[in-house]
Amino acid sequence: MAEKEKTVLITKDGTRHDGRKKGDIRNIEFKIGVLDRADGSALIEWGRNKILVAVYGPRELHPKHMAMPDKALIRCEYRMATFSVPDRKSPAPRRREKEISKILGEALVPAVFNYLYPRSVIDVYINILQADGGSRCASVCAASLALADAGVPMKDLVVGVAAGNLSGTVVLDLDDVEDKEGEGDLPIAVLPNLEEIVLLQSDGTFTPKQYKEALDLMMPACKKIYDLQREALTNKYSRITKEVTESLAEVEKAKAKKEDKPKAEKAKKDDKSAAKADTKKDKKAEADKKKRPSKKDDKKDDSKKSSQKKDEKK
Repeated sequence: MAEKEKTVLITKDGTRHDGRKKGDIRNIEFKIGVLDRADGSALIEWGRNKILVAVYGPRELHPKHMAMPDKALIRCEYRMATFSVPDRKSPAPRRREKEISKILGEALVPAVFNYLYPRSVIDVYINILQADGGSRCASVCAASLALADAGVPMKDLVVGVAAGNLSGTVVLDLDDVEDKEGEGDLPIAVLPNLEEIVLLQSDGTFTPKQYKEALDLMMPACKKIYDLQREALTNKYSRITKEVTESLAEVEKAKAKKEDKPKAEKAKKDDKSAAKADTKKDKKAEADKKKRPSKKDDKKDDSKKSSQKKDEKK
């Protein structure tokens, strides 16, 4: 049986197997507020990764013995769908999923003002719909946006990216093939504005020089991803602002129309009453005219009176 040919991960001129250079990251797209029933939600498409995150809370914690008197518990659950990888995955949670859940929950804690919600819980559910390497870094980015969408007060957004070692060359943003066949993987998550590292792991082998080179590649990449996160939030809330403004304009228009209706009805009534008054006046004038004698009758009466006076003198 012929052996499977090994993939050439990176060529001598620095081109990787998918055509990227060593400092290139895959295409990233964020969508916010994709779930109506969740308090906050986000969908990230990072290369061929598709990850959906839902946030519920802050809310009452059950069981209550887990509650902390001075802050909220951030409970994170990272799960891979059975269809997220080429070979069907077992629906039961693996040890790796439990480990990543713990790591991601701890990475989100420094970004949240959790002391504002004592004895409560913030649940973060991360569902990997399609996996293609670097899912933990993509998950922490999406989870951060979902928390912001839920209105949870935060110091900063959390941004994650990974570097790797391919045949002695340090590259950025490993895909699934590079992750499995490369010599090392170095995921990191930071709070960009505070310049604080909240997650740092190392799998494989890195020399001190390679480690420094990886950090020099990852920090600028985190800034770029952070700009994409902010743009996604801005787009969502500018759209909401526009919808609210349009709704308020419609309400004001309906209110003005409602206020103008009684005025129009009153003016109509006034016109009708004025018309009735004019009709009555005309009828009265006609009646008075009929009652009043004409000038000929007045002359006849005067002539009768003068003849009567002459007769009396005689």
